[in-house]
Amino acid sequence: MKDTIIGVDLAKRVFQLHGSTTTGHVTLRKKLTREQFQRFMAEHPSCLVVFEACGSASYWAREMAKLGHDAKLIAPQYVRPFVKRQKNDAADAEAIVIAARQPEMRFVSPKTEDQQAKAMLFRGRERLVHQRTELVNALRAVLYEYGHVFPAGIGHLKRIEAVIEDPNCDLPALITAECRDLLAQIAEKTDRIDAKTKALKELAAETDTARRLQTMPGVGPLTAVAVEAFGPDMAQFKTGRDFAAWLGLVPKQHSSGGKERLGRMTKAGQADIRRLLIIGAMSRLGWLGRRTIVEGSWLSRMLARKPKMLVAIALANKMARQIWAMLTRNEDYKDPALAGAA
Repeated sequence: MKDTIIGVDLAKRVFQLHGSTTTGHVTLRKKLTREQFQRFMAEHPSCLVVFEACGSASYWAREMAKLGHDAKLIAPQYVRPFVKRQKNDAADAEAIVIAARQPEMRFVSPKTEDQQAKAMLFRGRERLVHQRTELVNALRAVLYEYGHVFPAGIGHLKRIEAVIEDPNCDLPALITAECRDLLAQIAEKTDRIDAKTKALKELAAETDTARRLQTMPGVGPLTAVAVEAFGPDMAQFKTGRDFAAWLGLVPKQHSSGGKERLGRMTKAGQADIRRLLIIGAMSRLGWLGRRTIVEGSWLSRMLARKPKMLVAIALANKMARQIWAMLTRNEDYKDPALAGAA
């Protein structure tokens, strides 16, 4: 039954299945619990099983592969156009199968257990950073109500602490106590962030891929781990430009009638890698990083005529293409300017 496709609409307890041949003939419609689904697929002949990409989709794709099935994931936005009229579980499962039958359909690569573990650690650190930022802003807001104004950013925390601990401080005792409590929470979040950062750096030192990525200027341990955790197999991209487009580091198109109209960056891809590449690009354009820019190079010419942020996005795009080349060729970074390339 290699010509059979089974679309599965995942849920917490009850899964909806829709099966059909590659020519569209319906072979089954079932609603099964998790346990029933596992048993059913274990007894079913090998076939193509398709899931909508979601939180548990990679897990189930791995489980189906263990049972001898081919498993693929489809992004939800590619399934939605094939839902007929009313939206329900049965219609969603059918739409998954119809989408999978399209010859030009793009599939999402299931993550391995190792990738998911690294992604969870990375996202855990990001969550703590957001929580710490929220606490710092709450502390600034409390002080603002009593006439003390501080700029945004964790770098001004020592100035805030000095005001709170000043013996001549004009803040009421209750407010001082509240501010000290916020400072303690911020310190606790900082310790946990540092611990997760250390763990991520240790992970980045374990693999040859992460080591290779860090030979590129602007790519540190966190970016290297993010590429490993969130990035798919680079072999699925024909060129580095395809990888840059997958990250959303390309302009939106509003072209028609043969006239090309390009807009802002699409931001349509993997947000974590994209953000870190832009941060890395900005670090290369800072006062320290500019010292390494070769006069007359592409980057030097761009900086001379374009705004800094626009150059950073263009550089992030270039870095994404270079990452693709490094990983597909198993090579360390080579500076195009030093190699004589413009």
